[in-house]
Amino acid sequence: MNINMDTQNFTNNGPSLEVRKDIIKGSRRISNYFWLLFLYLSGFDFLLTGSSSYFHKNIVSFIEASTIAFIPQGILMMFYGTLAILIGTFLLSFVIWDIGSGYNEFNKVEQVVRVVRNGFPGENRGIFMSYPFEDITSIDLEIAEAINPKRIIFLCTYDERRIPLTPASEEPLPLATIEKQATSLAEFLGVRLNIIEVKF
Repeated sequence: MNINMDTQNFTNNGPSLEVRKDIIKGSRRISNYFWLLFLYLSGFDFLLTGSSSYFHKNIVSFIEASTIAFIPQGILMMFYGTLAILIGTFLLSFVIWDIGSGYNEFNKVEQVVRVVRNGFPGENRGIFMSYPFEDITSIDLEIAEAINPKRIIFLCTYDERRIPLTPASEEPLPLATIEKQATSLAEFLGVRLNIIEVKF
């Protein structure tokens, strides 16, 4: 999931100064298409190699595997190949349904914030959350610098809810960029900005 505003994370649609709408990209990202291609190609390669070792015959000419022992090498290759294809199919479902896509709308006219996301097909396909401005206490920017750094913007309410406005799964933006985005959003809503550094 990825949010667009300025460069990659937020995009403010429309000229209105009263309504801000940040479009959210879901699972249809270039990185997911790369992993789909990688998983399916490697999965079929392992599966065909394992099958060739079982039948002692090269099923396709460009895979030389008839001399590989089926136990244990061949059967392991078939297992890994099947696993890669299953994971790829699971990821493909995310891409087809564009899980996580939607938008954040900040409406000064109606004094309400709307957070909308796409989920899996079914009764909860559309995830819709609405919060009046009067319930919003702050914008939190949580920064975790580690092997897997995370920089997430949260919408905080009086009942101590923290609603993530940026995904944790995507490659984090530069610190200066995410700070600028969080500051801009806090100023638009007229609330304070808290920068929280998480230590590991």
